[in-house]
Amino acid sequence: MRDLLHHSRKVPSVPMQRRMRLGDVVAARTAMPDRVSWCAIFVKAYALVSSRHPELRRAYFSFPWPHLYEHQETAASFSVERTYHGEDAVFFSRIVHPEALSVRQVDAIIRRHKTAPLGTLRSFRRILGLSGLPFPVRRLVWWLAVQARGPWRARFLGTFAASITASEGGASLHQLSPLTTTLNYGQLEPDGTLDVRLTYDHRVLDGSTVARALVALEDVLRGEILAELASDS
Repeated sequence: MRDLLHHSRKVPSVPMQRRMRLGDVVAARTAMPDRVSWCAIFVKAYALVSSRHPELRRAYFSFPWPHLYEHQETAASFSVERTYHGEDAVFFSRIVHPEALSVRQVDAIIRRHKTAPLGTLRSFRRILGLSGLPFPVRRLVWWLAVQARGPWRARFLGTFAASITASEGGASLHQLSPLTTTLNYGQLEPDGTLDVRLTYDHRVLDGSTVARALVALEDVLRGEILAELASDS
């Protein structure tokens, strides 16, 4: 986490929020015999938006000179809390091309990372191995992943991040991340509205672009995602 925050604090990030009307989506999810997580719903929905809007797949790199790089694929980064040596710890993993998967498939991947033994999950083994390296080596590996090459960042960190702390009853107002965009959301209101936030790297995106991305996200949630959930009920 120290290494993640070391690189995240260098990003001039800004949060933007939109209150979305998701009553129909809530009803369709409730009608499912085995409900999928909201994290899975949002990961697929935002991946669909990112796949259609190249500007959301861009990233800022300072090496070898300041420039923007555009990822050709989408890869969602998500975090889960697991018990490690008797302590609660945060682990990160990725889902490649989540827009090409069903919501249930995305949900199955997230659930597996919440329940499977730590040693059976490649991404978790990599995190534990990296955390055991000497400080200078560890910082170099992180720098290579964040700043050296676009494909490396996508492979090790993803192209966007999604936070799932809302399931614990809270939500961050300003999510820190080395990635260009990080999605998180608050608690559902009784009328089916939900505050959704997108924290973005202001070197890459302007506020108007992010505002349109949130509108597109709501459209996808109330369109394609709603239709998929309804067909599974």
